[in-house]
Amino acid sequence: MHYLATIRDFLRRNVLKRLFMWVGIGVSAVFLYAALRGLHLSLVWQAMKEANYWWVVPGVAVYFVGVWLRTWRWHYMLRQFKPVPVARLFPVVCIGYAGNNIYPARAGEVIRSYVLKKNEAIPISGSLATVLVERIFDGLVMLLFVFLALPFVAEIPSQYRSFVIFLSVLFGAALVVFIAVAARPQWVMALYTPLSRRFLPHALRPKLDGIVDRFLFGLASLQSPFDVIMIFITSVLVWLAETMKYWFVMHAFDFHVSFITLMLMNGIVNLFTTLPSAPGYIGTFDAPGIKVLVDVGGVDPTTATAYTLVLHAALWLPITALGIYYFFRERLHWSDFEKAAQEVHT
Repeated sequence: MHYLATIRDFLRRNVLKRLFMWVGIGVSAVFLYAALRGLHLSLVWQAMKEANYWWVVPGVAVYFVGVWLRTWRWHYMLRQFKPVPVARLFPVVCIGYAGNNIYPARAGEVIRSYVLKKNEAIPISGSLATVLVERIFDGLVMLLFVFLALPFVAEIPSQYRSFVIFLSVLFGAALVVFIAVAARPQWVMALYTPLSRRFLPHALRPKLDGIVDRFLFGLASLQSPFDVIMIFITSVLVWLAETMKYWFVMHAFDFHVSFITLMLMNGIVNLFTTLPSAPGYIGTFDAPGIKVLVDVGGVDPTTATAYTLVLHAALWLPITALGIYYFFRERLHWSDFEKAAQEVHT
């Protein structure tokens, strides 16, 4: 019976993974079609060939400043578990971002928690709690960029307005819930304990109890208003650094829009990358970016497309290459992604 249960669990996980993968590919295909529809791709390629790629170099440099800030933010949030130096965390963060760029469903978030457990003995469930907090703050900063830009631009493209409003409610509600849970973990345990005793098998209960305890402990950085402010400020700096990369890469092409327009573009494209997609956010990054540049910035569609595709490659390639380097330096293997997924509940 144990072997049958194991086989059923394996098949269920693989069916769900394949389903999610195909949904992501379908979403990417729709967005990519929307991005490239009606364009002369030969003209897009010509614009890409004529770009001055020296401008990408400072863009990559300032982007890695943002990665360092992300690493410091994670170091700050993990300190209740263990004070891990930023220098030791930086490779782990790069591995995580490479995983997000290569595998679907943001698998890199799990692999970086797995590597962190392997290197620093910090429980996966606890570090994943901090990763979720990161994502919430990232989403809120993206929304802040969008709403700060609105007084200076015409408006959000109409196709995206409802989605932005929906995410505003979602991220805002998530932050309120997480802060409430962090402030009153005893309330969560008071609700969880009787439910677990009533509905969970006795053998499973100790393991799940430990997961819940470590997850709640991972939210400890939200208990202090000062910590919340520090995480928020760091998140703003992270995304300003990324917008600076947008600005540098823009100079490689023959157009100019304001920094505030690039903040709007950054906010919208990264909100759309929360949707299921093929690895590397194909389509979900490109179509909204092109749309913002054309509708808000008045950029020629051919130039906007060439710029967005180059920007996407410049965002994807350096961090992925560095992450893969650190991945093999850590003596990891591709099978570790599966191990990481299995260890989430340990």
